[in-house]
Amino acid sequence: MNSTKTIGIIGGGQLGQMMAIAAIYRGHKVITLDPAANCPAARVSEVIVAPYDDVAALRQLAERCDVLTYEFENVDADSLDAVADLAYLPQGTRLLRISQNRVHEKEFLSSTGVDLAPYRVIRSSADLGNYDFSVKRVLKTATGGYDGHGQVVIRDEESLATARDLADKTLCVLEDFVPFTMEISVIVSGNGTDLTLFPVQENIHRNNILSKTIVPARISQDLADKALQMARKIATEVQLSGTLCIEMFVAGNQILVNEIAPRPHNSGHYSIEACDFSQFDTHILGVLGAPLPAIKLHAPAVMLNVLGQHVEAAEKYVTENPSAHLHIYGKIEAKHNRKMGHVTVFSDVPDEVKEFGE
Repeated sequence: MNSTKTIGIIGGGQLGQMMAIAAIYRGHKVITLDPAANCPAARVSEVIVAPYDDVAALRQLAERCDVLTYEFENVDADSLDAVADLAYLPQGTRLLRISQNRVHEKEFLSSTGVDLAPYRVIRSSADLGNYDFSVKRVLKTATGGYDGHGQVVIRDEESLATARDLADKTLCVLEDFVPFTMEISVIVSGNGTDLTLFPVQENIHRNNILSKTIVPARISQDLADKALQMARKIATEVQLSGTLCIEMFVAGNQILVNEIAPRPHNSGHYSIEACDFSQFDTHILGVLGAPLPAIKLHAPAVMLNVLGQHVEAAEKYVTENPSAHLHIYGKIEAKHNRKMGHVTVFSDVPDEVKEFGE
C-alpha cells in the first residue's frame, strides 16, 4: 500500500482539478500552484497563488511536496529545473521542452521512427520565397500555439503575406496539409518502466477546438494496432512517467503523428466513466511510480466538449438524458469558445450523439 504523499500540481485548470480529484481518492494531499486564486483546482486543493515561472513560489511548492507534476506544457522548464533538487519531478523536463517547441517536437518524433507529415523549418520570410501554392500548407509558430492560435493556412497571396509577417517575428514550422480521413489520439501512461495504453480515440474538431471524441475510433484493427505501436514507441523513448497524449492523422492506410501533449488530454476525458481507470488515475499512479493497470473500456462512448456558448444546452441535455455524465469545471466566467466542461455518454451509434452547437 502506498503511503500518503503530498503531490504538487503546477497549473490549477480543469486538468489540474481532475488530477487532484484522482489523487485525493487515493488518500493523497494536493497543493496546486496557479496565478488565479479561484482556479478550478481551488475547489479541491490548497492553492499557492503565483505565476508559473515564479521560482520562489515553485520552491515553496517543492519544499512542501513529495512529488511535482504539471497540468499543461506552458510551464517554464528552466524554473522547474531550478527546484528539481527539492521535490521529485518524475516527468523531468525533457518531454516538456520537446513539446513546447514544434521544431524540437518534429526532430524528436522523426528520431523515434514514426511517420510525420512533410515539414520544413522556417526561420524568416526569406524561407517562404518563390512560394509554390500547388500543395496546401499550414505555417505554425514553433512556440506558444494552442487550439489553432499561431497558425496560418496558406491559400493565396493574402494569407502568404500574413505568414511572412509571422515568420519574421518568430521561428516557425511549415507543414504540408495532409488530406486525412480522420483525426485520432492515443493516451498512454507510464511509471518510468512500464506502460499502459487507452483505446484509440477518434476526434472531431470545430474551429481548431476539440468538439467530440468517439471511443473506440472507427478504424480497422490493423490501423488501431499501428497507432498503439507508435504511441508505445514514443513513450518508451522518453521513459514516460505520468500521462501523455499523442495526436495523429489517419491518411488512407497510413498513420501520421501530428503532435504530443505531455499530460492528460481533452480527448481522454471519457475515460473517467467509460474505462475502469481514467487517464487521471493512471497519471497519478504513474508519477508515484506505482504499478499500472491494464485499461478496460466498459462500453463504446462519446465525449462532447462544453464551451462557454454551450453551457445552457449541456445542462438541458443532461436533464433530458439522465444517463449522460456532466462535468462542469467551475470556471468563473463562461467565455465564447472557452472549455467550461464536458459530457460523456455511452453509445454505439456515435453519429446520433449530436455535438453542442450543431
